[in-house]
Amino acid sequence: MHILFVSRWFPYPPDNGSRIRVFNLVKQLSRRHEITLLSFTQRPISNEHLAEMATYCRSVRTVPYRVFNPNRLKALLGFLSTRPRSIVDTESREMRALVETAHIDNCFDVVVASEIESTPYALLLNRTPRVFEEVELAVIHEQVAHQHSLISRFRYRLTWWKLSRFVAQLLHEFDGCTVVSKQERNLVKKIHPGYDALAIVPNGVDLEANTGDFGAPKPDTLIYPGALTYSANFDAMEFFLQDIFPLVKAQHPTASLRITGRYDGIPVERLSLGNGAELTGYLDDIRPSVAQSWGCVVPLRVGGGTRLKVLEAMALGTPVISTSKGAEGLEVTHEENILIADDPGDFAQAVLRLLGDEDLRARLSANGRRLVEEQYSWETCARQLERLLDQLVMQSGGTRGGSTETGFEGMIS
Repeated sequence: MHILFVSRWFPYPPDNGSRIRVFNLVKQLSRRHEITLLSFTQRPISNEHLAEMATYCRSVRTVPYRVFNPNRLKALLGFLSTRPRSIVDTESREMRALVETAHIDNCFDVVVASEIESTPYALLLNRTPRVFEEVELAVIHEQVAHQHSLISRFRYRLTWWKLSRFVAQLLHEFDGCTVVSKQERNLVKKIHPGYDALAIVPNGVDLEANTGDFGAPKPDTLIYPGALTYSANFDAMEFFLQDIFPLVKAQHPTASLRITGRYDGIPVERLSLGNGAELTGYLDDIRPSVAQSWGCVVPLRVGGGTRLKVLEAMALGTPVISTSKGAEGLEVTHEENILIADDPGDFAQAVLRLLGDEDLRARLSANGRRLVEEQYSWETCARQLERLLDQLVMQSGGTRGGSTETGFEGMIS
């Protein structure tokens, strides 16, 4: 197939969850198909980064992303639109022109719009099968229930109403869509009960890149790999440092925690740092820090999708202690390949168990690695997307699709 891939994120370097997903899906699809990548960028892209993506793509073109500003006039006028304000405010004439030019110059078998911001541009291809890659609804849906003031509840309910209505309308225009988990699938079914061309394409992990010697684990070390610029990560660390880590330190004084990732412009003074807890800032290669830790803590309380930080820790053989929310969407088993606890006291006890039990660490390490090998390699995950693309191309009368399977029921699991 010749695939037009329109991405909200430039995939390289793959240093956050969205970039990691796009990079690996493009990389895997490029093994059997031709890809034209049109991508937004939020930071300057070097020739080296463009060249890296060019190894997987027939063509790579970029335009700057207009970051959502809720105080901009266009965003304020978005209150009067049935579309989400972020979609109204970030609309790009440059991306529209790129897509229209690419469409004139090429014959595409299918167009993939990665994340909601890319969907308006896929709609420009009227006679080409369209796939909405990674419908994400859970974050906004669950935030509605967590608001306490009347104003906040009203605003989030309005946001959910606009988002769910907009996505439902989009699905009428898209021949297929993907989600990362069963939870997201259920929300899609809630807003569009009759939608069948839906594939679960979970997040995965690059097994080859996460295999090797990254250094021996250091006693009593914990890690949280996540940029605090993402509100769910900040909330997780505020919760852990205030309610959990003091309980751990009281019984295990030598325990330490490293928090990796960017924290520019974040009120880190609200975090109870010190006494063994430190911020590392952004790391070019996080693998050694994760591999050298005795445990990866994932005390998330909000957010959607599936956690790449959990899968990457497991791939590196680092045991994981998580909340139910942090492990949501993953086929994990408590006590077999992960420890799950939601109450602060229970979470602290799980951490203490891990630090004090070498056999437990060894069992979780081996079983976690086995889980990602069997279910969460990017090759396995991308194949689910490829099956959907093949189906849609064949149903539209295309001749390049390679799959011989029929129907979508096997994709809905």
